[in-house]
Amino acid sequence: MPQQILILDFGSQYTQLIARRIRELNVYCEIHPFTHAPDLSEDIRGVVLSGSPCSVRDAASPNPDLSQYLGRVPVLGVCYGAQLLAHQQGGEVLPATIREYGRARLSHVHHDSPLLRGIPTGSQVWMSHGDTIKTLPEGFDSIASTPEVDVAAFHIEGQPTYGIQFHPEVTHSADGKLLLHNFVVGICGLDQSWTPEHFVDSMVTALQRTIGEQDQVILGLSGGVDSSVAALLLHRAIGPRLHGIFVNNGLLRKDEYEGVLHSYRDLGLNVRGVDASQEFYAALAGLTDPEQKRKAIGRTFIEVFDREAQQVEGARWLAQGTIYPDVIESVSVNGPAVTIKSHHNVGGLPDKMNLKVVEPLRSLFKDEVREVGHTLGLPVEILHRHPFPGPGLGIRILGDITPEKVDLLQRADAIFIKGLKDYGLYDQVWQAGVMLLPIQSVGVMGDERTYERVVALRAVTSVDGMTADWAHLPYDFLADVSNRIINQVRGINRVVYDISSKPPATIEWE
Repeated sequence: MPQQILILDFGSQYTQLIARRIRELNVYCEIHPFTHAPDLSEDIRGVVLSGSPCSVRDAASPNPDLSQYLGRVPVLGVCYGAQLLAHQQGGEVLPATIREYGRARLSHVHHDSPLLRGIPTGSQVWMSHGDTIKTLPEGFDSIASTPEVDVAAFHIEGQPTYGIQFHPEVTHSADGKLLLHNFVVGICGLDQSWTPEHFVDSMVTALQRTIGEQDQVILGLSGGVDSSVAALLLHRAIGPRLHGIFVNNGLLRKDEYEGVLHSYRDLGLNVRGVDASQEFYAALAGLTDPEQKRKAIGRTFIEVFDREAQQVEGARWLAQGTIYPDVIESVSVNGPAVTIKSHHNVGGLPDKMNLKVVEPLRSLFKDEVREVGHTLGLPVEILHRHPFPGPGLGIRILGDITPEKVDLLQRADAIFIKGLKDYGLYDQVWQAGVMLLPIQSVGVMGDERTYERVVALRAVTSVDGMTADWAHLPYDFLADVSNRIINQVRGINRVVYDISSKPPATIEWE
């Protein structure tokens, strides 16, 4: 394992953002729920205690034993983490007289503090707290204040332990990245060697050490970034002993099956294409409930994939494109998360096929996966491809699915995506697609009255898909795309644009 920063998660909405900011400094870090705090090891060079929606004054609030870390490695408490440090040592944490949410400015800064070096008086910070540290324990020194918060930051005498009441990880904290740099590089002494090139070299070595010299590895390819980058890493490590299987479920975008398969073969990957469209259509016949459709698609994929994988002699491993947010979300701070929808990953396959699992990307965020893909030479059309749901167009056709509806949606979707590229808007959007609605509307074409289908265009901006805002696309673009869809796709006479954000809506409609 590389040297790292450990982040103990107390349930804050910003915890993943702390990790992302530290990774941007080319420093490796891991998030662990406070309920599963790892023992201190020589790899852990510092600890960050996250924020939390809880109050340290509540009996049920997170209150782990931090003694194995304090005084032995540098510790930084952020918001709740700072209040927890003060509370556990006998300080007084009370409800704030003025609940501070939003921007604030540091009115006092202890410039000699290693944590605050280079941060000016008046620096803007982001506050989000209902409690405040009223009295510091003995041996704690206040090193920063705002007009409303006397203890905006503190240091424990005689040890490299710090607490800050604000959130340095959000962009609204003007010098937040500098503060994190001061902690992880200056105080913890990490050398900023966590780079895409370093990751590729170390992962290839690890894969070669883990996978037997004669073992064959099977990987389900989707045409997306994650599975494609996983394939290139494994190919670099074991060459043709990686067997890629690309299943056409009949729910891909227009011409995607042939195009992606061709790209994989150009990369030298050992990949087999399987057109199972009719099997998926048969499994979906008559289904309208979104969850039933997802399960039918997942079940059929497992059947097809298992059948094709049986043809690979000596298979010992199943590779998956799992990335770090998937890992984090599978171990919730407060127990298993509520199921919003069935996950589209190939759950159940390892047990069914009696294979061991290898997940070369499980330590990376999405943006890091793209950086690694760039290092490995992944083509731009795959590297910068929008996320696409595992069930594909099956959850973009509301209601039952038929080959005719799929064809209709594929043609409308192709016009929308091509339009985004033609107008130079594609890379400004996180994800885009067309939804085929289960309604028809009256229209007029020439002298004829029509009663045809309605489609909704959906485009969002986001960083990681956890939250998203609807993309403010130009009116002239929307008008052009609407006109082209209605004129070129017979059977559609109305186009609408979805202006819902996530939350409260989701990116997909089903």
